[in-house]
Amino acid sequence: MRRFIFLYALFSGLAGSALGEPMSAAEFEAYVTGRTILYGRDGSHYGGERYLEGREVEWSRADGTCSYGFWYPAGDYICFEYEDVETAQCWIFEETATGLSATYVQEDPKSPLLEYQNFVGPLGCIGPKVGV
Repeated sequence: MRRFIFLYALFSGLAGSALGEPMSAAEFEAYVTGRTILYGRDGSHYGGERYLEGREVEWSRADGTCSYGFWYPAGDYICFEYEDVETAQCWIFEETATGLSATYVQEDPKSPLLEYQNFVGPLGCIGPKVGV
């Protein structure tokens, strides 16, 4: 019982949103600004996002092509608009013990994207039709 109380006290005191709760825009902004985060799904690389000042972003798909855009809050969602995508992409972000979990809210439920690397620095973007 003491061990349970200790673990509860430890995890309930974590900074940021409570585990399993959607992050607020302020919590998300504090977590990501100035960082580059790589995401995976079901054990495979999905892509990476570089979070710049002013809520601007650079998204790198699994194939290395990149899009530029911005993010904004919409209720419990964090939505992204990119220069080459027609509709906003909205997600619920949660902070877990191992990093961010991102669940896409606009299609049938899939397993969430999970943060697997977090660093300061650029993404390795390639241009369209390189080598063609």
